[in-house]
Amino acid sequence: MTFPAISLAEAAALLRDGQVCAFPTETVYGLGADATDDDAVLRIYETKGRPRFNPLIVHCADLAMARQVAVFDGTAELLGQFWPGPLTLVLPGRAGNRISDLVTAGLDTVGVRIPGHAMARDLITAVGRPLAAPSANPSGRLSPTTAGQVWTGFSGRVPVLDGGPCLAGVESTILAVDGARVVQLRAGALAREEIEAVLGRPVELPAADAAISAPGMLASHYAPRATLRLNAEAVRPGELLLGFGDVLGSARNLSASGDLREAARNLFAMLHDLDGKTDAIAVSPVPMTGLGEAINDRLSRAAAPR
Repeated sequence: MTFPAISLAEAAALLRDGQVCAFPTETVYGLGADATDDDAVLRIYETKGRPRFNPLIVHCADLAMARQVAVFDGTAELLGQFWPGPLTLVLPGRAGNRISDLVTAGLDTVGVRIPGHAMARDLITAVGRPLAAPSANPSGRLSPTTAGQVWTGFSGRVPVLDGGPCLAGVESTILAVDGARVVQLRAGALAREEIEAVLGRPVELPAADAAISAPGMLASHYAPRATLRLNAEAVRPGELLLGFGDVLGSARNLSASGDLREAARNLFAMLHDLDGKTDAIAVSPVPMTGLGEAINDRLSRAAAPR
């Protein structure tokens, strides 16, 4: 679809002026605002209809900016080798970092990452301040992986910097780091196995009743308007099938070859597409290995009661 995308210079000017603007990352499109400006961050919550107890991720242009926002210990420095890339680290906030309390939802920790999309880093550099940015969608709905989906999702109310389709297609992996202890708060585009290979030890998972300390921990999230039925072996009347692997009758197939990276990249785009065609979506089983953990996490939250 066509829409009036803005330039990087225009996006930076809006953000410096305390407005919100959608911008591309390698994971999904983000709804950005100056992370040091209370009023600007409040506009994110108001635009999305997002509950204010749900903290935001701070996006930085480089490691020097990230170190101004958060305190890095040895483990965090080790994990920084995944940057720029789809990893968010929840770390102690640095004293005097000027990050709005609305970003951290009053917590003494802050989630930081350096996005892998060059345009995102160029935008942050042009603004000269870190950007708070959740996914650029109405709260609880499907995350956008194209600029057109952002424009449609907000009915043209949000200016969009178009950086093309997102390459990863699911949000960043979120790790809470506390000394040697590393807890995966959200599965994402960086597989847990890759993280464990660098750490040389297992990554913990949060308790089922853990308090919300990072985005993506709400039980119902990333939801289409259509109902989802997971691990479907056959299609029922009235359903369209979102397939995976060598299955018959798919309206769309995340990856006919069973490639989990391709499936992650296609997940939200195909759910957006099917959501406009049916009230009921059946989803083929997706293995829990590698990026399958993130894919199944998004699907289970999308299928949860609302």
